Amino acid sequence: MPATPPRPITPVKIAAHHLEKAIALLPQITDTPGDLAIHLQKALLLIAGLDDYLERSTTPESLALTEIAQKTQHEPWQAKFDGGETEQHLEQEMLTGHLEGQALKMFVRMTGAKRVLDIGMFTGYSALAMAEALPEDGCLVACEIDPYAAQFAQRLFERSPHGHKIGIKLGAASDTLDQLIADQATFDFAFIDANKAGYVEYYEKLIGSNLLAPNGYICADNTLFLGEVYLSESEQSDTAKAIAHFNQVVADDPRTEQVLLPVRDGLTLIRRI
Repeated sequence: MPATPPRPITPVKIAAHHLEKAIALLPQITDTPGDLAIHLQKALLLIAGLDDYLERSTTPESLALTEIAQKTQHEPWQAKFDGGETEQHLEQEMLTGHLEGQALKMFVRMTGAKRVLDIGMFTGYSALAMAEALPEDGCLVACEIDPYAAQFAQRLFERSPHGHKIGIKLGAASDTLDQLIADQATFDFAFIDANKAGYVEYYEKLIGSNLLAPNGYICADNTLFLGEVYLSESEQSDTAKAIAHFNQVVADDPRTEQVLLPVRDGLTLIRRI
């Protein structure tokens, strides 16, 4: 059975989807200004090809990462949830993907990180992408709440020469972070991509303890959240409100400096001062 194409989840692809629908409606409208279709089509051409062009202009992913992406896309996640095999309602769109994976890999390599924390692993794409940038003696701790996803990822890690660098911690991310703090663990780089309502809590645990090393870095995913974070509050979902609150907390925090990058669904790079 062919895989179901992922739904649009980046602001750019969502905007392109709405433009396509608007253009399709034009023949039904009488007295349409002659230039309207031309301007809409030009806007669509500018937007629709951007994400694909970025992918083509980025270093190709490894074969191991391609395998994770393909197996994640083909997995019947809804059926797994309905059948009780997954505890969480997982979906293929949760995958980090090629562009963001290569960005994370580049950040880990640029910062010289040796110890990385992945908060919200899913099927392991982000974890393996970052592990590929670690030195041979580097290590990555991956937090995952769903046992099925953790087993799915572990099987694929075993097929990569970098998989041995990754250790999976099963359980709620908040509990895992508390245990790591109690164990006096410290990390050079952390990626936040778990429950969006928990972002502020994860951030505070990282910054408010020694869990993130001085001059360490955090990357937070989905910080544009479908383009909703910059809409009026009445047009935001609860998840978008949680992400907007997180963005404001980070922006107002004198302990860090940050930049929000329009990579995929928004990627915020944060440095602990």
